[in-house]
Amino acid sequence: MGLKIWSNVKYDDATLVLLRAGTTEHELVCVRDDETAEAFLAEADILLGQPPVELFPRAANLRWVHLDSAGYERYDHAEIRVALQQRGIAFTNSSSVFDEPCAQHVLAMMLSLARRIPQAVAEQNGARAWRYTELRAQAYLLNGQTVLLLGYGAIARRLVELLTPLRLNLIALRRQPTGHESIPIITAAALPAYLPQTDHLINILPASAATRHFVNAERLQALKPGALFYNIGRGSTVDQDALLAALQANHLAAAYLDVTDPEPLPPAHPLWAAPNCFITPHTGGGHSNERARQARHFLENLRRYAAGEALLDRIV
Repeated sequence: MGLKIWSNVKYDDATLVLLRAGTTEHELVCVRDDETAEAFLAEADILLGQPPVELFPRAANLRWVHLDSAGYERYDHAEIRVALQQRGIAFTNSSSVFDEPCAQHVLAMMLSLARRIPQAVAEQNGARAWRYTELRAQAYLLNGQTVLLLGYGAIARRLVELLTPLRLNLIALRRQPTGHESIPIITAAALPAYLPQTDHLINILPASAATRHFVNAERLQALKPGALFYNIGRGSTVDQDALLAALQANHLAAAYLDVTDPEPLPPAHPLWAAPNCFITPHTGGGHSNERARQARHFLENLRRYAAGEALLDRIV
């Protein structure tokens, strides 16, 4: 007998065909209204997408929750984890779908800033002066520079693989090092010793009470003058007033932000006009076949679940 899958994801037609083809042995119901949701919820074995937390207790047969996102902050509470563990409910996300695009997004910005591409594009859209001498003198090589990653999850691990050929000095912060990481790992207590040596500070921290404003004025000021800051994690992990001050004082050479607090960032927010602040609208994880890759990731986990194998991207 197949599993009953409840999903609140709004799939495009092609992705829905892909999902239907991969769940022929199971029952997939894509919820379109509250009535349908309630009727099927009590029988559902699997919740797929972004199910409201209040639905969990009402799904009496629930065995597995799979998120179609990498972020899971609104589910990251002790009482939810305990409830899931007590009922033996598996909880997974889709980190494996977004590690590659997010890592490439950071790499693209690192290389573009090193090669002064934003400045050249601005000149093309402006006076179109031939700033040959100035831009050549400002360009630099990444080789030998120190990169400090705040976080060592799926995105960070893939970014390490992409950066390794550039022969950078790579270090990562991790709350609980395992000893099996591919690069040196430090804990928060060691940050003061490493920040003054850092050329590139890359924030990949998830949102939580513990990480709110983790990147604060004290830590930004401890960075080497002329360091660059990147945020591909969550906007709430950065004190944006402190970041703005560090940019305006030219303590930071530049900041690249794919996430902000709030989102969307209001048009009048001063970060838009801050010197050498480059903002993308939370597009780091985006790619043209995103929905299809989410579906394939879920279907692989569904195969594993049915076969009793270890699930990918398991959180609980």
